Amino acid sequence: MTQTNLTVRTTMRDEVVDLTPRLRALVAESGVRDGVLLVCCPHTTAGVVINEGYDPDVARDVLDVLDRLVPWHGAYAHAEGNTAAHVKAILTGASQTLPIRGGELEIGTWQAVQFYEFDGPRTRTVVVVLQESAP
Repeated sequence: MTQTNLTVRTTMRDEVVDLTPRLRALVAESGVRDGVLLVCCPHTTAGVVINEGYDPDVARDVLDVLDRLVPWHGAYAHAEGNTAAHVKAILTGASQTLPIRGGELEIGTWQAVQFYEFDGPRTRTVVVVLQESAP
């Protein structure tokens, strides 16, 4: 098993960053042929999702829907003023597990692993764990 941290810098309050190229490179460098990759976001106002990565309008639409579902301003009790970011992080989730087969991430043609920022701009850490399957 290997573990590494990726640094993700965002420039807007709500932003989507495609992690897929960096994750593919980590898998290639690791030498893992068959196993799993875990991507974990250790932050309470950001998440990690698997969604379409080809058309950037999809990510913009998702952010728009989340804004309508969980508006930034509301009758929230949390004193820091970022309750909406916390709720959006719960909705998107903190981690994803992906299979590795033949030294490649096994995801769909249009799928991407995306970091969703809801309280930026910030510099974030994403934890990545690679585990080779037992022979």
